[in-house]
Amino acid sequence: MFKKSFKIIATLLCALSIIPFATGFATEKPTVTVTTTFLADMVHELAGDAVNIETLMPAGSDPHLYQPKAQDVQKISKADLVLYHGLHFEGKMVEILEKYGQAVTKDFDKDSINQMEEDNTSVVDPHFWFDVNLYKQATQTASDVLQEKYPDLKDQIAKNTTAYLAKLDELDEWIKKELGTLSEDQHYLVTPHDAFNYFARSYSFTVYAPQGVSTNSEVSNQQIGETVDFIIEHKIPAIFVESTTNPERMKKLQEAVKAKGGNVAVVNGEDEALFSDSLAPAGQNGDTYISMYQHNINVIVKYLSQAQ
Repeated sequence: MFKKSFKIIATLLCALSIIPFATGFATEKPTVTVTTTFLADMVHELAGDAVNIETLMPAGSDPHLYQPKAQDVQKISKADLVLYHGLHFEGKMVEILEKYGQAVTKDFDKDSINQMEEDNTSVVDPHFWFDVNLYKQATQTASDVLQEKYPDLKDQIAKNTTAYLAKLDELDEWIKKELGTLSEDQHYLVTPHDAFNYFARSYSFTVYAPQGVSTNSEVSNQQIGETVDFIIEHKIPAIFVESTTNPERMKKLQEAVKAKGGNVAVVNGEDEALFSDSLAPAGQNGDTYISMYQHNINVIVKYLSQAQ
């Protein structure tokens, strides 16, 4: 796997070295290339239709597993500006992005970044967007970069930034209000992979994810057993599938709970799977950061408020 990834990155870097960047090319609008749907939405909120936005990873794709493609090289090479998450979220593209892009997490304080255990090793938790305050900081960083890059758009971007940050404050207050309808013993969230630790830190939840930080991890019998005991002990009424993970793993967990005399619902489907590593496709509920978070909270409150 390492040799394959290294070969892909080496090939892409070689391609980039022979493709001239678009700086200086005459275009009607500047092009901003971003890695994920989160950043596409963020840049659209900040710059609107004043820039073209190219997204490398389509909605629904898994950034942990995404393999860069030849057309990604073209999008990066033609971009006037490249923005990416950082914190090793784009794991197989780090080398290219660090060379040609700017991370929206570059100004994060180290103390604000979660650490996680993966294969007995401490790793950085990249899912910062579930901390609205960190998402606001990333938004401000993206705004600063855009304003510096496009001084003709500075006033428009600054105005849009102020308005969007106010919307994010309203979102944070709404989340607190909705989650406040749950009792403390209903603040348990079980998901396939460990994407919700920033959410847990922000809103006093306990999260449990047998798969760990990567969606590619295999779940051991010990992890399944521990999760089953956790669900039964805390009388958790529902466990949640994510839009970018395999639902079969949660169904197996449900069967293991039943085998020990417990009962738990699996929340799944296009309308109820939680969004974690990607927004919804354009035109669907959850296709913006704000509507994504509202969707997740509505689903979480609906199912965790039910008595087992």
